[in-house]
Amino acid sequence: MTSKITHDPMLHGRSMDENGTFRYALAQRALHWLIALLVLGLLGAGMLLGYLGFDELKARFGIETTNAIYAYHKTFGVILLGLMVLRLILRLSLGAPPYREALQPYQRVLSRIVHGLFYVLLLAMPVLGWMATAAGGYPVQFFDMNLPGFIGKDEDLSSTLFELHGLVAWLLIGLILLHVGAALTHWLVWKDGVMERMGLFAKR
Repeated sequence: MTSKITHDPMLHGRSMDENGTFRYALAQRALHWLIALLVLGLLGAGMLLGYLGFDELKARFGIETTNAIYAYHKTFGVILLGLMVLRLILRLSLGAPPYREALQPYQRVLSRIVHGLFYVLLLAMPVLGWMATAAGGYPVQFFDMNLPGFIGKDEDLSSTLFELHGLVAWLLIGLILLHVGAALTHWLVWKDGVMERMGLFAKR
């Protein structure tokens, strides 16, 4: 038996079921998990590219597979950028639901900082990758298309931007571990309903 979802215009897109559970709008929840999966894949591919490099990848997997890895890393980086812009628009237009149980002041502050950093880093990472690729004189690929680079070739700038791209990736890894740890604590220890806010199939 499913719970009836009611909508109040004053909640700006927030949903509350008959048991009083508040959740993000479905589009926001779907984007959250889609972006999470995409980021994990991009971080894994990025570590592979950074650790082995083009020549080692080519020696192990051949030129076609190597080119495909680079091309799809760029392609899904562009997709990530587009999804993050959409997510930001939805966040600004729909807002966030209230908590089932009020958070402690320090928890509210930490939550805002972590979520703010996620938006900044997940927007910055693909932009840095795009600019670094263009400055290195490489094509910014989106499947079979080459997108505009917007900046001219500058190998020193490219190297700097790639270093920043990698730094952001490591910051994201640390932030993800912190976020997952906090989410598990809310779910398994405090059991305060925080996980229900973003769960696609949360128990109602």
